[in-house]
Amino acid sequence: MNNNRILPKLLMIALLAGSMACNEVKQPEKKPEWISLFNGKDINDWIVKIHHHEVGENFGNTFRVEDSIIKVRYDQYGDFNDQFGHLYYKQPFSHYHLKFEYRFVGKWYPSAPEYTLLNSGIMFHSQDPRTMPKEQDWPISVEMQLLAGLGDGKPRPTGNMCSPGTNVVYKGKLDETHCIESTSKTYEGEQWVRGELIVLGDSLITHIINGDTVLQYSKPQIGGGVVKNYDSTVKVDGKLLSKGFIALQSEGQPVDFRRIEIMNLEH
Repeated sequence: MNNNRILPKLLMIALLAGSMACNEVKQPEKKPEWISLFNGKDINDWIVKIHHHEVGENFGNTFRVEDSIIKVRYDQYGDFNDQFGHLYYKQPFSHYHLKFEYRFVGKWYPSAPEYTLLNSGIMFHSQDPRTMPKEQDWPISVEMQLLAGLGDGKPRPTGNMCSPGTNVVYKGKLDETHCIESTSKTYEGEQWVRGELIVLGDSLITHIINGDTVLQYSKPQIGGGVVKNYDSTVKVDGKLLSKGFIALQSEGQPVDFRRIEIMNLEH
């Protein structure tokens, strides 16, 4: 047997096998894709929780779907009676890019608190609505607050941060202020505005309005006040929030939401 002929062949086979193995390892990973959270038809993938009502009860048909839009309405209410509501997507998320469009419409419900005029929000890193007692008013969560101008020429930025039952680190320090204003422009009502949230677990959070980055902060955590009648086993002050539920808010102002999409950034 001629070893001088066999050895080159074995070497070539080894090289080919190594090359094939490298190609298998180096195959490009699938890029994250945008997924619609709202199917444009119904809210079957969502969970309703309204203050003074059990989870799952869509009191007054507050959240309804028409024309591929989730509409928040109060035409079947009597006294508003602090019946703040939230519509939660059915599963929690941790690292993601969320985008949505909203617009304020119609007239503010007159028996709602005055601060709710042209005011709504997107809650995230929220507790599971099924852990909320019937009389808990707000979910322990972080809020991307949505506001519109009041027509008085004064600035009223949108995409702010509010913190029911939570705190965040802002500009390097733990900030216990309930709401932190963004740098956004003022948008008057009856127009669609595009909002985005980039949430990286319990680290960096970015608010974007119509393509402009308007606010950043980090280390969302349970703490602070505002929330009443919660289950004390859920509100563990100081606990970092790395994931939670996303919810659309109802608090007295008619508002529309559409094109709600998410890109999961978890690896």
